[in-house]
Amino acid sequence: MKISNFCILTQRFTVVTILMMCCELIQAQPIPFKFSQQDYQKFTSEYQGKRFPDGRPMVSKDILERMKLVTVEEAWGILRSHGYNNQFEQDWVMTHENPVLVGRAVTIGFLPNRPDISEVVAQEGKDQGLPGRDKHWVMDKLQEDDVIVADLLGKKVGGAFIGDNLANMIHKRTGTGMVVDGGCRDLAGVLELKNFYVFNRNWHPSTSQTYDKTMVISYNAPIHIGQAAVMPGDVVLGLREGIMFVPAHLAQEVVETSEVIRLRDEFGFARLKAGTYTAGQIDSAWTGEIRDDFRGWLQEKDVELSEFQTNYIDEL
Repeated sequence: MKISNFCILTQRFTVVTILMMCCELIQAQPIPFKFSQQDYQKFTSEYQGKRFPDGRPMVSKDILERMKLVTVEEAWGILRSHGYNNQFEQDWVMTHENPVLVGRAVTIGFLPNRPDISEVVAQEGKDQGLPGRDKHWVMDKLQEDDVIVADLLGKKVGGAFIGDNLANMIHKRTGTGMVVDGGCRDLAGVLELKNFYVFNRNWHPSTSQTYDKTMVISYNAPIHIGQAAVMPGDVVLGLREGIMFVPAHLAQEVVETSEVIRLRDEFGFARLKAGTYTAGQIDSAWTGEIRDDFRGWLQEKDVELSEFQTNYIDEL
């Protein structure tokens, strides 16, 4: 092949490659902004489990059910041991005295309304044939065990992320609840929904069309809720103390560690009651004798342990 022809082919290949890359970037950045499959693979690469078709981590139903027994303190300690120091947020208004909200995070980010941007967002929705306004587009995509997590800028008046109608729809789709860093309305109607756990900042009669409006700028992209960093696919653990946002790749470790801790506590209480060991022996690093006793106790109870849990016991 002549050098000139080779150069022409190379140039054509380069142009085609650049065009393909540009198209890929455009497709990966719809409005509202959203993670693409490539984004998910890049930013949640440590998660090796099943995923939704769009790439969002799909932590298993089994792990979600077992997560309901985890305490905030247990999750806190494990996440911090991995360097995740910004996964907890507190000071919520809650619909239940002792809520247990668990599910996979679907994130939605807001901005104060700005006409030039909101017009583009509205047109994008119209072009895609999406009904309603921007927040409805996200709610319509919710699935079972999702928890919608909304960064509503802490807006307490005129936020009104949901009223009782939207709450009913979300409850039917997810069976869980939601986290709203801002206000909601129609508390009386929301309270009629069984086991629909809402963590928000306040309840106010104003609508989202009152005072200064907001607009959705992102859906299933990283957001912050107070001091916590949240990724789509995180496991939401909402309890009376506050909310832990557990990265998907650490959810199984959080659950399995919590299970061993509960077993250890049960064993410790039994041995203290029997006078076998002192409180100091049980409440400090265990000797080999106590560890072997614990293993024997687990065998008697016919407890099946994962490889991780077996190794964890060796380090007690």
